[in-house]
Amino acid sequence: MKFRKKPVVIEAIQFTGQSSINVMTNTWKKPFLNVADFDDSEEMENFFIQTLEGNHCACLYDWIIKGVNGEFYPCKPDIFEKTYEKVD
Repeated sequence: MKFRKKPVVIEAIQFTGQSSINVMTNTWKKPFLNVADFDDSEEMENFFIQTLEGNHCACLYDWIIKGVNGEFYPCKPDIFEKTYEKVD
């Protein structure tokens, strides 16, 4: 059997470092990182995000997606590009 993904509009922010963590936290009102554990002098290359399946590592340039039920998960850039297109 073959299936097509239903068209659903999602919210996503690309992880490009600490500034995108701040944007995600402010936009989605969800703490994505314990700020006390982060040293501003370091460049962030990854962090763990709590998903419905447990904690997953989000790497630099992954997209962080807010799903249809308010859940969050990381998505690799190549998969994101093949799966989603920008809407207005």
